[in-house]
Amino acid sequence: MVGRPLAATVSAAPLAVPAVRRARWATAAVFTVHGSVTGSFAARLPWIAGHVGLDVGRLGIALLMPGIGALLAMPFSGRLAHRFDLRPLVAVTIAAWSAALVLPTLPTTLWLLCAVLLVFGAAAGLADMAMNAEGALVEKRLGMSVMSGFHGFWSIGVLAGSGVSAFAARQGVDARVEFLVVGTSLALAGAFAARRLVNDADPAADVDPPPAFALPTRPIVLIGLVGLCTVFGEQAGIDWSATYLRQELGASSSVAALAVSAFAIAMAATRLVGDRVVRRFGPVPTVRCAGVCALTGALVIIFAPGLDVGLAGFALLGIGTAVVIPLAFAAAGRVGPHPARSIAGVAGIAYGGGLVAPGVIGGIASTSSLRTSFCVVAALVAVVGLAAGALRD
Repeated sequence: MVGRPLAATVSAAPLAVPAVRRARWATAAVFTVHGSVTGSFAARLPWIAGHVGLDVGRLGIALLMPGIGALLAMPFSGRLAHRFDLRPLVAVTIAAWSAALVLPTLPTTLWLLCAVLLVFGAAAGLADMAMNAEGALVEKRLGMSVMSGFHGFWSIGVLAGSGVSAFAARQGVDARVEFLVVGTSLALAGAFAARRLVNDADPAADVDPPPAFALPTRPIVLIGLVGLCTVFGEQAGIDWSATYLRQELGASSSVAALAVSAFAIAMAATRLVGDRVVRRFGPVPTVRCAGVCALTGALVIIFAPGLDVGLAGFALLGIGTAVVIPLAFAAAGRVGPHPARSIAGVAGIAYGGGLVAPGVIGGIASTSSLRTSFCVVAALVAVVGLAAGALRD
């Protein structure tokens, strides 16, 4: 059954005005900045590993820290959003996250790098919460789905940031110099864009302030579990696609790298057009279809007889997981009197999936095979479609 368009479900949403339209594009710019920091960092990981002297195993330990830092910071972010207006909160957190880009280039030991990446991850988590809360507010003010597009701009930022870092690395630019310039530029761009954001003028926000730390409510847990299964699938596609094609399908290193590109491009393109689908069919049917697409992609990957089919499977997995997290954040923003707190709760649960996914997949693969690991991925993304009702308006 076709669901209601989101515009018909947001009661008392004000008509779009020029200020809100400007806020929409400003929010997209903030998402792009956040993604650019992520892409810049990811593309320079080989330099960071070489600078600190890490092998793959110790680098894996270090890369757990950003996720842990984000998870530690997010439960307290709802309190910040209650105490401060969203516009300055987004400006400060996105600037801090951008400026923090230089931090991972400074340590020369594993333990210092781990400590720095904890702070780096906490800054990322706070900025993530603030910009998604702003995105949910803009969506509410517009009365139509726009969250998927915001996350599409985040994906574009990842591609842009990684491209700049790849070019700088090819030119022999020191990562410390690059990150100082890029981080400063992105901090200024993010703070400037935040000037056009909107604040939540809902008087209910001033009543019953949330505690500094609180467990998420049942609706938030259900939405978060949908997000967790989705992020698990996302991380499988990002972290293991190249290795899968290399080990299971015999691809060369250059061809295997195309799997990451196929996944990322498919995800970015789907997010940019996803809002139109949501407006037409509603969030629940869209997530159900996304779950079916992601499951199909995972099964294609598992049973792929060759490289072309394997690449198609990862593209389908990217399409299927693309819009679910934006819709989960949008659904969280409509739960309770404190949208930022609800979004933080969903983010904490969902990103937990990203934290454990690499280890779970690697552990299963070490005792069996990557094909077996992707059976777990298939089972989890199937849950996305089955539990889509948790995102009901």
